[in-house]
Amino acid sequence: MTLTHLRHPATASAQGGPLRVAVLGHGSIGRPVADALKSGNVDGAALAAVVDSHGTQDAAGESITFAQATELADLFVEAAGQNVLAEFGPRVVAAGVDLLVLSIGALADERLHEQLFGGPGRLYLSTGAIGGLDLIRAVADGGTLDKICIETYKQPRTLVQDWMDDQQRAELLEVTGRTEVLRGTPQRIATAFPKSANVAMAVAMAAGDPAKVEAVVFADPECSLTSNEITVQSRTGSYLFQIRNLPSRDNPASSGVVPFAVLRAIQDLAGRRETLI
Repeated sequence: MTLTHLRHPATASAQGGPLRVAVLGHGSIGRPVADALKSGNVDGAALAAVVDSHGTQDAAGESITFAQATELADLFVEAAGQNVLAEFGPRVVAAGVDLLVLSIGALADERLHEQLFGGPGRLYLSTGAIGGLDLIRAVADGGTLDKICIETYKQPRTLVQDWMDDQQRAELLEVTGRTEVLRGTPQRIATAFPKSANVAMAVAMAAGDPAKVEAVVFADPECSLTSNEITVQSRTGSYLFQIRNLPSRDNPASSGVVPFAVLRAIQDLAGRRETLI
């Protein structure tokens, strides 16, 4: 289920036709999403525009302004990274257009979070490459959630960051076994690893209270897949989710399943007649 902040029931196009979708970003996630929409493979939804580093185009490939794109769209899908979300996201929701966010780690910035939640457009948070968030939301909403630990395991080279000094980078790349790199709040993890830690903030948003969530990042040279283990302690039970995703062929920093999660969310928002919620 897509995490969401809803202020009124979801609808398809305000014009009574298919849900008109603009895609922000045209990389390993945005491109297959835009292609599926343009080819008519998403029932009840159609491509309205694509915004990328080359500019903004409508569905026919004609150049338009970003303001015109917001007029053409009922929903924007952000698949371009935290910096692009910070630049364009507030403009989308301020124009009254709904926004589906993949770069959930950006919400560690409380000011940006408030801007995106300020509407009048609705804010949806994609589950992306993670499962189990529906159960976390259920126990959180029911008031029975005690604590969550989210552990992420990645190849050392994918964790190298600009803020690391030469010694830190060398030590990270030379680890011979599973090694803890950073432990802290979801906000701290998402800020430290902006390209690979959206998961921590997604879990925090599902929990509703980031103080109940501890996030840990491990470097593991034997890790062939990006792995996440989510342990949930609740007064209704204890739960363990293990997610091991194959990387995208186009972008090793992203999981190959993410475009499918986005298309599933669009299909639900477009008014799928039967869905799991």
